[in-house]
Amino acid sequence: MRLKSLASKEVIDVENGQKLGVLGKADLIINPDTGEIKSLVLLNSGIMRLSSARKHATLDWTQIAAIGEDTILIKSTPLE
Repeated sequence: MRLKSLASKEVIDVENGQKLGVLGKADLIINPDTGEIKSLVLLNSGIMRLSSARKHATLDWTQIAAIGEDTILIKSTPLE
């Protein structure tokens, strides 16, 4: 899956059913040794609830519960 295909997906918190907005522009933080995705950096998105008043929010990859055709399901707290 390409990063740009994630941009149009709506983000929903599975813990409370709240729609957080569309992912929009994002960058990836990748572990250079393993190639593993560590987190998504959401730039000027509608998901600012996750980051107070900053211009970006960081969503830890372990918070993503599932990526579907139209939605990304996340948990407010990272999954173990």
